[in-house]
Amino acid sequence: MRMTKFTDLALRVTMRLAVTDGAEELPTSKEVAASVAAPYTHVAKVVSRLQHLGVLETRRGRGGGLEITGAGRDASVGWLVRQLEGADDVVGCDDEPLPCPLRGACRLRAALRDAQEAFYSSLDPLTVRDLVGDSSRPVLLQLLTSPPA
Repeated sequence: MRMTKFTDLALRVTMRLAVTDGAEELPTSKEVAASVAAPYTHVAKVVSRLQHLGVLETRRGRGGGLEITGAGRDASVGWLVRQLEGADDVVGCDDEPLPCPLRGACRLRAALRDAQEAFYSSLDPLTVRDLVGDSSRPVLLQLLTSPPA
């Protein structure tokens, strides 16, 4: 299974924001985009979705920026990926204009759905807080001080 680029970017943005402890100024979307090496327009869409999910908050004006919420830090990675990826099947058995002719008797669709759920379930015990722990923390903190190479 391969996640969408949107989900990948959302996880990177979330990790970037989770590594801070509130001691620094809140980063802007443009600063976060630069630090995760992504186009600003893509990050803006990701920020909007993450805000809608309650993972982060945005503040306008002087002293404004992006900040991860407590719920965002404690969010299950499995839950977050499910929210970002949606409930669509791994394969498009019913896609138009030509749905798969095997869909009525095919056991592959159910097997792929089970595999997809196993993938998500394996991420359920992991939280965003876990993602920014010991081994990844120094690399993430370096993003705060220098632009990516």
